[in-house]
Amino acid sequence: MSRWQLRQSVGRAILLWRHFAIAQMQTYVMKSLYFIQLLSERITRSWSKRHVHFLCLFAVGVVLSMAITACGNASASNDIKLRLVSFSVTKAAHDQIIPKFIQKWKKEHNQNVTFETNYGGSGAQAAAVIGGLQEADIVHLALPLDVNKIQQAGLIKSNWENRAPRNGIVSRSVAAIVTREGNPKGINTWADLAKDGVKVIAADPKTSGIAIWQFLAFWGSVTQAGGDDATALDYVTKVYKNAPFLTKDAREASDLFFQRNEGDVLVNYENEVILAETNGLKLPYVVPPVNISIDNPVVVVDKNVDKHKTREVAQAFVDYLYSTEAQREFGKLRYRPVNPTVTQEVASQYPQIETLFTAQDLGGWDIIQKKFFGDGALFDQVKAKSKA
Repeated sequence: MSRWQLRQSVGRAILLWRHFAIAQMQTYVMKSLYFIQLLSERITRSWSKRHVHFLCLFAVGVVLSMAITACGNASASNDIKLRLVSFSVTKAAHDQIIPKFIQKWKKEHNQNVTFETNYGGSGAQAAAVIGGLQEADIVHLALPLDVNKIQQAGLIKSNWENRAPRNGIVSRSVAAIVTREGNPKGINTWADLAKDGVKVIAADPKTSGIAIWQFLAFWGSVTQAGGDDATALDYVTKVYKNAPFLTKDAREASDLFFQRNEGDVLVNYENEVILAETNGLKLPYVVPPVNISIDNPVVVVDKNVDKHKTREVAQAFVDYLYSTEAQREFGKLRYRPVNPTVTQEVASQYPQIETLFTAQDLGGWDIIQKKFFGDGALFDQVKAKSKA
């Protein structure tokens, strides 16, 4: 093989490289080709043509192999998948927020992000994450109690509340009472839910976040208005006697009430009620002036993001949920925003609450879990009495 033929072979290799290689590898490979060419010119003087021909083919093969491998690795590193597990009624908000984040991340980092999302009852979602059925990078759940359970399972580091703005609370609502057209049962207050002949649609606290908030709203409507625990227990027992069965989550409760026309009254998130109204299912509702702050946390699942190597983008998405842009999307769906700027923008759209109590006013989540929702605790007692 002549020197001219050798140079032609190397030239073809360079052309193929330009078709396959990525920009960050090009300089390195071009230097490698130059070295191969220089080496080949030197050994041409002493080696046989057969040996030189073999060397050229070997060099071309190595260059192409490197290019293909580099392109494959670059393609893989330029895409990243996030797994988001959330409670059922957040889907409409995330459907609007996620594309905005994907576009923002692509612009700033030139990296494609895809999301694998899963929605369901908050308690069931927490159990799925703990059991490994859902390897969530991020959880956005209905209540901090469910995040605490994931932390206790060793998947989330302690003090998660301190690693995000607003103690990890990213969306907020209050409880609303929805009735049938014309309100034939005359239901206007919490006390009216305990009337004889009222059929209440409620969810199960064992699987649903809204159900826990419902129970705490019922209980607090008595204790935060001056009543004692005995009075609250009597009232709550009467309410659950009026609930013939319990749904697995808030979405199922809404569908049962709105789509299948079951029940006389539904207690649900204020934002969920308003969303149903915008979809043409307008029914009368009241937001009681004594109400509970329904606080929904979001957190990175430490063990899973370390396994998936997604911590940076997962944390960026959590941070983005607090941004003015994302909080406005929550506001459009009538969540009560936690971003102060957006809170001021939408304050006039919500009924005023006279007494807004929190989980801390009821003792905090450790006490709440032990007192109300542990095995054999007050909810189990209430449920047993309601079936008697």
